[in-house]
Amino acid sequence: MLPIIALVGRPNVGKSTLFNVLTGTRDAIVADVPGLTRDRQYGFGRVGPMPFVVIDTGGLIENPKGIEAQMRAQTERAVAEADRLILLVDGRAGLTPQDAFVARELRKSGKPTTLAVNKSEGLDLDLVTADFHALGIGEPLGIAASHGQGCEELMAQALAGLEPPTADATDPAAEGVRIAIIGRPNVGKSTLVNRLIGEERVIASEQPGTTRDSILVPFERDDRKFQLIDTAGMRRRARVEDVIERASVAKTLQAIDEAHVVILVVDAHDTVSEQDASVLGVALQRGRALILAINKWDGIPADQREEIHRQLALKLDFVPFAPLHFISARHGTGVGELMQSAVRAYEAAMREMPTRELTRTLEHALTVHQPPLVHGRRIKLRYAHQGGRNPPRVVIHGNQTASVPDAYTRYLANVFRKTFDLFATPVVIEYRTDSNPYDRTRKMRRGPRPRAR
Repeated sequence: MLPIIALVGRPNVGKSTLFNVLTGTRDAIVADVPGLTRDRQYGFGRVGPMPFVVIDTGGLIENPKGIEAQMRAQTERAVAEADRLILLVDGRAGLTPQDAFVARELRKSGKPTTLAVNKSEGLDLDLVTADFHALGIGEPLGIAASHGQGCEELMAQALAGLEPPTADATDPAAEGVRIAIIGRPNVGKSTLVNRLIGEERVIASEQPGTTRDSILVPFERDDRKFQLIDTAGMRRRARVEDVIERASVAKTLQAIDEAHVVILVVDAHDTVSEQDASVLGVALQRGRALILAINKWDGIPADQREEIHRQLALKLDFVPFAPLHFISARHGTGVGELMQSAVRAYEAAMREMPTRELTRTLEHALTVHQPPLVHGRRIKLRYAHQGGRNPPRVVIHGNQTASVPDAYTRYLANVFRKTFDLFATPVVIEYRTDSNPYDRTRKMRRGPRPRAR
């Protein structure tokens, strides 16, 4: 599983800026206002020797009041979830009593902690880091998060000693389809889990006060092997109906990363929440095949169902390829069709697409709808080949590919999806611009510009 790294420190030391650098996004709001981050923010880290889950926190405050107490509770939860910690301090402000308090709290956790001295650009590192040795965390490492300086070295140190996640080279026939079932508490995930693995299966309950890793639970259905990735803690049959599941967001992200197919379970009485949409967005970013299971559908009056359909279409317009299944996990209604879709989605995510057929499909798409003109010149897309699976990745070579509009990329993704039956899975389009043979000063642009659609 991906390691979990929490960014901790007093407010306004640059944690959100570092989070954005590590994830390659702008998901965390950044401003020169202390205490701006109140809730935990999660993302997939892209900087360093291996991928990881990173948590941005609001900060630890010694004597919190009001909203600060909630912010501290969020930070303490992140520390409990994490495998490794990064203590961030401000090199220009120097050592403060708040830094010393945070360091004491992190030492109590007993978790490996790396000390990063931020905003150290242009300063003498020996001088700027000298005072921070007093924190007793270890050798301070100078970085400049706003410029990305030292971040590779920081993550190499923070992740030292961890084994990188193995590449997906499993034999599907031997190991089965990996399915992550995720969703908010009390939407029926455990009921669906027990429906799939069989009521007679006894799974040890989650121990209070401990953080469990996600586990793989093998089962068979319709003579096909599956591995269920459980994050909520599957419980004994006697408890599964009345317990509220409390899976951390970090564990959900780990499950998404491990899965071939992600099934988001939604309570039909509540429809899709902002949290549901956020988790779906993470799964989309990771390129996983997506299926939505609208549970407890049998309890919805007929006159309300059309409005629920309308709301779902409105809130899920960013994943139009994700199929909807209206089920009752308790009674088993629609569960068979749901699993058929999961198998079909897995096969689509792992599909081999021959270069000749991909290029032929690209040529047909260009004939039907040509790319736009850029400065009076037509974008030329020459050929395509497969660049990966789970998600299906199509690499397209041509000229002026940096200017291809997003709308045209969506058009191409839909063409490939329809032609190759890429059911329920995002399609990543990656462009590569060939060099101009008449311009010797220009090097071939090889940097990928992937777009999941």
